[in-house]
Amino acid sequence: MRYKDLEFVKRELMDIKGHMVDIDSIMTEDDYKALQKYNIEKSEGKLTSHEELKKELGL
Repeated sequence: MRYKDLEFVKRELMDIKGHMVDIDSIMTEDDYKALQKYNIEKSEGKLTSHEELKKELGL
């Protein structure tokens, strides 16, 4: 393979990397439902903070 070919492949690879999506940043339907449930529970005051839980457990 010639140097020009390698440079072309390198540029193409960099272009592909630039358009890739981080799979961890994609919200699934289950993630969306869990987020909706969290927002409802938060607005209803049903959540306990980490600090409150530690106090309740005597930690």
